[in-house]
Amino acid sequence: MSRRPHVLIVGGGFGGFAAAKRLRNADVSVTLVDRTNHHLFQPLLYQVATGGLSPANIAAPLRNLLRSQKNVTVLQDEITGVDPTSSLAWSNSEHYAYDYAIFAAGGVSSYFGKPEWAAIAPGLKTLTDAREIRRRVLGALEVAELQGLSDPPTFVVVGGGPTGVETAGAIAELTRHTLVGEFRRTDPSKSRILLVEAADRLLTSYPESLSAAAAERLAEMGVELRLGSMVSELQNGEATLTSNGRSEKIATASIVWAAGIAGSPLAGELAKAAGIAPERDQRVAINADLTLTGYDNVFAIGDMVRFAGRDGAALPGVAPVAIQQGKHAAYNVLRSLRGKQRKPFQYRNYGAMSVIGRGAAVADIGPAKLTGYPAWFAWLFVHLLQLVGHQNRALVAMQWGWNYFTKNRSARLTSGDAMLFPAGSTEASEPHASMIAP
Repeated sequence: MSRRPHVLIVGGGFGGFAAAKRLRNADVSVTLVDRTNHHLFQPLLYQVATGGLSPANIAAPLRNLLRSQKNVTVLQDEITGVDPTSSLAWSNSEHYAYDYAIFAAGGVSSYFGKPEWAAIAPGLKTLTDAREIRRRVLGALEVAELQGLSDPPTFVVVGGGPTGVETAGAIAELTRHTLVGEFRRTDPSKSRILLVEAADRLLTSYPESLSAAAAERLAEMGVELRLGSMVSELQNGEATLTSNGRSEKIATASIVWAAGIAGSPLAGELAKAAGIAPERDQRVAINADLTLTGYDNVFAIGDMVRFAGRDGAALPGVAPVAIQQGKHAAYNVLRSLRGKQRKPFQYRNYGAMSVIGRGAAVADIGPAKLTGYPAWFAWLFVHLLQLVGHQNRALVAMQWGWNYFTKNRSARLTSGDAMLFPAGSTEASEPHASMIAP
C-alpha cells in the first residue's frame, strides 16, 4: 500500500484554514501546525479590545472545526525553521517532513525600524494584543477615577486604515456612551481620542468620497484627526507627532498601533533558506502560482508574502486575500498530484468595508459606494457570514443586538492589579487629595 502524499500547512488563520478545508476530499495526509489552538477572526479583534465582544466570540478551536475532516491532523507547535531543499520544517521539539508545504504564518505589526515601540503601543494581531489593549484602555479610566482627575485620559490610535478607524470609533463609543453614569470622580466622555495618519486622508485604499465620509463621522463622534502627521517618537505615557516639520508631544494613557504590517519571523527564515532577499517589510516575494522561487512544492500565502495584483500594486493584508490564496494553493497542490500544470493566482476583489460606529460605516462594493446604515448593515451581514462556526455567529449576532439597543459593552472585564498603573510603571502614583472619600 503506497503512502499518501503529505501536505504540511503552517498556520491556522484564514489562509491555512481555507487550504485545509479545500483538501477535505483529497487523497492526501494533511498536518496543520499552529502555535495556538484556535482559528481567530482578526477583523473583530478591535471589538475585544474595546469590550464589545469576548475572546471566545471570535475564536474557535481548530480541532473542533476540523474534527470531521479525517485526513487532517492538528498540532499545536511553532515552526521556527525550514529547509526547502530537503522538504523539511522544524520547531524546537519536532521535525516535519513534507511532500508539499503551504506556509500561512501570517504577519506582525510593523514599527518601521522601531521594534522597541511594540511594548509601548501594542498592535492588534492576537487575542493577547486585544486583551492587553482592553486592560490599558479601561485601566487608564480606572486610574483617572481613583485619582479623581478632572481631565480624563488621552488615547492615541496610530494608523488611519480600517483597523485604526474601527478602533478609534469603538473607543469613542465606549467613552461617550457605554460608560456614561458609571464613574463618579471623572467623566470618561471627555476623554481625548486622537487618530494619527501619515497620509492626507483616512482609508487611502477607498474612494475619496468614502474617506471623507469616515472622517466626518469620526469627527462627529469626538475623534481628533491628525492627518499628515507621523509618529516620530514613543515613550511610556507620551507620543511625539511630527507634521510639516513641527513636533508636538502628546501625553497619553494608551497607544494602539495600527500603522503597518510585516511578514512573520518565519517569512524571513523561509526567504533566507531559499536564498531570496526578503522585501523591506520582511515579506517574501512569490511566483504567480503562489510557489517559492526554485521550489515548486513550497507555497506561501497571506500576510507573509508580497503578491502583486492586476494593477501591479501589492495585495493588501486582508482576510479575503488570504482565504482566496489558501484555496488556490490547495487547488494547485491537487493539480500537481494529478500531473497537471498549476494555475496562476488572480485575486477577485469583491469590495471593502469599514465600520465607524453605531449605525455608521463605509462600503466600497463594485459600483456601489455606501455610507451610514446601508453600509453598516452590509458590514454586519458580511462579517457574520465570514465568522467560522454556527455558534459564534449566533453569539455575536445576539451580542451585537444587545449592544445596539442598550449601548452597553458587557465584555469589559480585566484582571490583575497592574491594570491600575500605566504601561511601564512599577508603582502607583503619589496619593491625590481627592482620593480621600468624603
